[in-house]
Amino acid sequence: GILLLFRDKKLFRIRLRDIWCFLGLGLCSLLFFTYCYFQCIALTSLSMAAVLLYTAPGIVMVISLFLFREKLTVRKLFALVLAFAGCCFVSGLTVGNVNLKGLIFGLCAGLGYALYSVFARLALDRGYENGTINFYAMLIAALGAGIIWGFDEPVQRIFSSLPSFLWSLSTGLFSCFLPYLLYTYGLSGTEIGKAAVMASTEPVVATLVGIVLYQEKLTLSGALGVVFVVAAIVVLNTGTRKRSKAEDQSRQSG
Repeated sequence: GILLLFRDKKLFRIRLRDIWCFLGLGLCSLLFFTYCYFQCIALTSLSMAAVLLYTAPGIVMVISLFLFREKLTVRKLFALVLAFAGCCFVSGLTVGNVNLKGLIFGLCAGLGYALYSVFARLALDRGYENGTINFYAMLIAALGAGIIWGFDEPVQRIFSSLPSFLWSLSTGLFSCFLPYLLYTYGLSGTEIGKAAVMASTEPVVATLVGIVLYQEKLTLSGALGVVFVVAAIVVLNTGTRKRSKAEDQSRQSG
């Protein structure tokens, strides 16, 4: 909000007829996804929740096929399979007794995660800036959480001490606000199906950070996961470059 204030006050303006886009971002995506994700973790495991969350790219591709008329190509499907397999390997998922309720929460988390791409693209198509979209998405999600679960305890914990405040501020900025801002910016320049697959680098980065900062060992499944996710991104972007060159040549010949 402070950044928007210094940049241009007009960026706070949203049209009443478009309010549903921002409600969708804040409530149907961020708040719904976060609640379902943590419920899934509580009922199953962290690895199961992480893998179910990354059903999101597939959901995005299906929605974009009907809503935005994006083509569902063999290349996209292949990249999707690679990315999902990579997330499974990185998460170290093992097959065991699956809690049905936890499974449903995990799939709902994937749906909520996918809906961010959809509502953000709809807002972008209506001419809104990335900062505006991100600001109202976070604000509405925070207000929704406060209304449902109360404001007192979170506020007390955040402002209980200076270290607590700085930790909360840095966590919100670097693990929530900036990633979503950059992802929304990426949506403005590519198809949402591709963007959703490329965002599967998240568990890969988490694995690499664990190795570098916390001296965690790189397992065979973790290494395979990294290779699979990187391969998915290469598959998507290699096709894009080739098509771009072909389009440029056709324009020049025309």
